[in-house]
Amino acid sequence: MARSKWILPAVLIAVDAATLEQEIEFKAVLERMESDVLALRDEIERVYQYRCDLSTLDDCGYNNYNDCSSTYPIEECIVQNDYALQCGDGKACTASWDKSQSEISIPASLALETGGNPSDPEIIESVCYTKLAEPYLVEKLERDTDFWANYNVTPSWTYFGAHNGMFRQIPASHREECGSYDPRRRPWFVAASSGPKDVVLILDVSGSMSDYGRLSIMKDAAITVIDTLSVADKVAVVTFSTTASVLNDQTMLVRATKENKEKIIAAINGIIVNGSTNFHAAFTEAFNLLSLTFENESTTGCNVAVLFMTDGQLTTGPGPQEVIELVNRKAEEFQTDFGRKSTVFSFSLGKDADEVVSKTIACNTNGIWVPIEENKGFANDMTTAMSSYYKLYALGLGDGGNKDFVAWVEPYEFADMKNKTGT
Repeated sequence: MARSKWILPAVLIAVDAATLEQEIEFKAVLERMESDVLALRDEIERVYQYRCDLSTLDDCGYNNYNDCSSTYPIEECIVQNDYALQCGDGKACTASWDKSQSEISIPASLALETGGNPSDPEIIESVCYTKLAEPYLVEKLERDTDFWANYNVTPSWTYFGAHNGMFRQIPASHREECGSYDPRRRPWFVAASSGPKDVVLILDVSGSMSDYGRLSIMKDAAITVIDTLSVADKVAVVTFSTTASVLNDQTMLVRATKENKEKIIAAINGIIVNGSTNFHAAFTEAFNLLSLTFENESTTGCNVAVLFMTDGQLTTGPGPQEVIELVNRKAEEFQTDFGRKSTVFSFSLGKDADEVVSKTIACNTNGIWVPIEENKGFANDMTTAMSSYYKLYALGLGDGGNKDFVAWVEPYEFADMKNKTGT
């Protein structure tokens, strides 16, 4: 009995010591990853200073930057069961990359020059100045390879996404579908560009939304917004016509976990349209959600974004002035009672959509109003507009106490490799 009495504490101490050592090592790994991100930021800021040098542009301005037709000189097979696509007999090389250089990816909508290259001078400028960071990226990959070998892990890609849609990554590798990737719609980009936020979408589901494919366009845009949210965000969706309601009967905003986002997206896909247009009911429902969220301290404590989309004029309920007064009053109350600044982003879809109320409430809350015309590309315009609201929050994000802000997001699927996740 005496031996058991002394052995048990010894075992517990040994286990505790091992657990503590693992926790310390795990924390050190996380700190290294954050340090890597900040070092990459510093390198991009350094090369940004040379964006206007003639030598910077002369060296790369007329090169080929099509992510499908570009060639990579030192390609090697990606190790199976790591980042390679699983297909074939498992012995042949199904995917390759080049660790000696980086590669560029540009959304097809911006690659309008011959051969799928960019025509926008700003994008070309971004391509060229980030090219100066390539020696750093190659060296970083070598360091990462040595470090992660200690854990029997192969490091994946290091990448940078610009505000204009240009994307550079190392190792260089071809995509399955050319021009399909837009970093601005990825969770990691939005999280790093805006920080944590409370987001409420207000979607018009009145009868007129059945015209010209508007309902499908609205669903695609709303789903894109939901997809870009990270676990650091809170979200809810309000739909309105004659009356207003909250999808999934939420009483407060919920954390944007993968599970919660899937439930919201399923509800968005199930939306049907009917009825007239009641702006007042829509904002009343949205503000009630936010109030209860604030009162229960179930908020991110950061930015509050209200995304309002309509294709019509107010046809029922209190009039335009009452709606404007409601938004102004609630914005002031949130600031006074909870110290929270709420911003309305308004999107008017089509030539018949309200402009006066939508524009006024956006301006009064220091938000943005975007009119979207129904033309050949208006579906993409709608999605781009609604999913770009976060850019306003990027201004000043790195100032003051946020100077070394680093965002972590819930693991997500790689855009080109399903069932492969990153964070």
